Amino acid sequence: MIELVIADDQSLIRMALRNLYKDEDDIHVAAEAEDGREAWEVIRRIRPDVALLDIRMPGLDGLEVLRRIGKDPSLSGTRVVMITTFEIDEYIFEALAGGAAGFIMKDAPPEDLLRAVRLAAAGDSLLSPDVTRKVIDAYAERGTGGARPHPNLGDLTEREQEILRWVATGLPNDEIGERLFISPATVRTHVGKLLAKLGARDRAGLVAIAYRSGLDIPET
Repeated sequence: MIELVIADDQSLIRMALRNLYKDEDDIHVAAEAEDGREAWEVIRRIRPDVALLDIRMPGLDGLEVLRRIGKDPSLSGTRVVMITTFEIDEYIFEALAGGAAGFIMKDAPPEDLLRAVRLAAAGDSLLSPDVTRKVIDAYAERGTGGARPHPNLGDLTEREQEILRWVATGLPNDEIGERLFISPATVRTHVGKLLAKLGARDRAGLVAIAYRSGLDIPET
């Protein structure tokens, strides 16, 4: 059973998310929070498998809660999925670097919202196509100084570089495996090696590295 905490300052959003998840046999909504401070208190007490956090909340925003989770060893098993209504959000990059397991738009299809939580709980991640596209566009618009390749890129094998480019699309392991005709377990093994070689805290951090390094990201 996946223990889930939902944090959003809009009661209607919380109700909609609660109703979506409550009927799932493998997901239990353990608690809700209406602001960041309450979310942090609840997460510290419950230690959920997944925390679904709005990026912008009063008190503490979702990013600060994410940072606190990352610094607390007792919460090493808690994965964070950020939710947002903003088409362009300047905080997406900070959250990627902070180790968020995924991003999803609040108006995403129900199946994507369910999948994001399940993937996060399983140690995988999901970036919604909308958010991934915004990340790509924003990096392109910044353009100042050009690409800054990661110093360890040269240590990667050709296959690892290929996996890194596909990880940057936001697709989970099973879909990457389908495109490369390899198993999800093989993709997972390569991702583990990428995390170690590139010093990324989380899979989402690989996305930031890929874009910052100017890699050619496949079309999905």
